[in-house]
Amino acid sequence: MSEQKQVLGVHEAASSHWVGDGFPVRTLFPSNGVTELSPFLLLDYAGPARFEPSIRPRGVDEHPHRGFETVTISYQGSVDHRDSGGNSGTIEPGDVQWMTAASGVVHEEKHGKDFTARGGDFEMVQLWVNLPAADKMSKPGYQGILSADIPRVELGTGAYARVIAGELNGVKGPAKTFTPVNVFDLRLEPGGTGQISLPAGHNSAIVLLRGEVVVNGSSMLKGTAQVALLSTSGETVLLDAKAQSLVLILSGEPINEPVASYGPFVMNTQAELRQAAEDYQAGKMGRV
Repeated sequence: MSEQKQVLGVHEAASSHWVGDGFPVRTLFPSNGVTELSPFLLLDYAGPARFEPSIRPRGVDEHPHRGFETVTISYQGSVDHRDSGGNSGTIEPGDVQWMTAASGVVHEEKHGKDFTARGGDFEMVQLWVNLPAADKMSKPGYQGILSADIPRVELGTGAYARVIAGELNGVKGPAKTFTPVNVFDLRLEPGGTGQISLPAGHNSAIVLLRGEVVVNGSSMLKGTAQVALLSTSGETVLLDAKAQSLVLILSGEPINEPVASYGPFVMNTQAELRQAAEDYQAGKMGRV
């Protein structure tokens, strides 16, 4: 039998704030002792929140990124995206947007037009994934991944996973990544159980967005916005759901390089951060 990964600690979201006027988020990491989860840099959980109908779309006006990727997963509500690379689209429930900022992208994120007009419940995750130094100044990219293109793997009674990136039980996700990364979107019914295989050597985490699950028969995640860090040793994780649960599982091969970050830029040195700011101010990352 495969060795189980150990739960190293369970952490609450440390901060709650608004991003623009459309995204009330809780930051699960980096915060509350969760500082090193390479290649993952940040995870914001937006909502669940109720928005009333509006004439003007809420959200974030144009802003830059360089040196990493943003991954937006929609659970409820929708987001319209436009960027300086000419990409645009609407992220509907179940869809994923995987944007590679790399050498530099300016983009805008607003509530979808239909969602703005009718209002409703809004719930999303945005994950930042680091890029190796060799790829930080590569050409930006954009992957608009529709829900219908994300394969589903049955895990057991009352539990399944959508494979967004990486591989689970021989099923590969549609996202193209620069380094080995697994991103699994799990849904569990009360009493549902599922075993997940994750590579030894990966940095791994279980993110409980909402619900109640027991990990490996002992560690409990309950409520909303909690993250459990796992050991790099071991290869399996067992989940038992005590309530209907929404879970995100992340694992990735660490990028063992220096990290220098400032706001929307993640590079390897302070000099590269200064250059990123200068390039943005000079318009070298384009405009929406």
